[in-house]
Amino acid sequence: MVFSDLDPSQRRQLEARNIPCVVIDATGEPTNELPAIGSTNWSGGLAATRHLLDLGHRRIAVIGGPARVWCSRARVDGYRAALENAGIEVDPDLIRHGDFHVESGYEQGLELLQLQNRPTAVFAGSDLQALGLYRAARELGLRIPDDLSVVGYDDLPVARWIGPELTTIRQPLIDMADQATRLVLSLARGERPPSTRIDLATRLVVRQSTARIEAISPESSRVRYEAGGGEVGEQPA
Repeated sequence: MVFSDLDPSQRRQLEARNIPCVVIDATGEPTNELPAIGSTNWSGGLAATRHLLDLGHRRIAVIGGPARVWCSRARVDGYRAALENAGIEVDPDLIRHGDFHVESGYEQGLELLQLQNRPTAVFAGSDLQALGLYRAARELGLRIPDDLSVVGYDDLPVARWIGPELTTIRQPLIDMADQATRLVLSLARGERPPSTRIDLATRLVVRQSTARIEAISPESSRVRYEAGGGEVGEQPA
């Protein structure tokens, strides 16, 4: 089992030695050539954004992973589809890309939250990026979920340890590993499974980091912040 992509030379080496393999959560576009177990990334992005729309948010940002990575593109495409289905024009200024790690969530979050017309909600393409976003919000004096709703992706254990607990899209990581193990053993026995590309369902897990936009109090509708030691300013929520 490989928890990333295989480059062509690695695949040739495995094939030459008749070693079956299965890739988990491949970063490249799904094909039938390489056995792989993934999840419904597009549906996950759609569900995350629909949840925020149902709470009354209309200015919703997204911090995806690398733009070249297929699962990241699928999650952002789901975000786009949810906005378009709701009749909301997609604002390019609200679409940012990181690397799925904490620091990029922090850096992209700072930029988003200091826009003149900042988002009231952000869909982070990973729970780790959501952690970085939490830090950015805290430094700018924004409270979650009072001033900013946040949705993550993955449902890592840390999502339940932080405060407030993170609303997120649960990616069935244990089930993905289970299915990958079964598939690679089947291939090793020389069997031909009916499908070598399986995408398992994701689901929304609602916790405490999201709230209805109407719940934002009048005194927090204008946010005071001090960015990078500069002057204190105000911006409308």
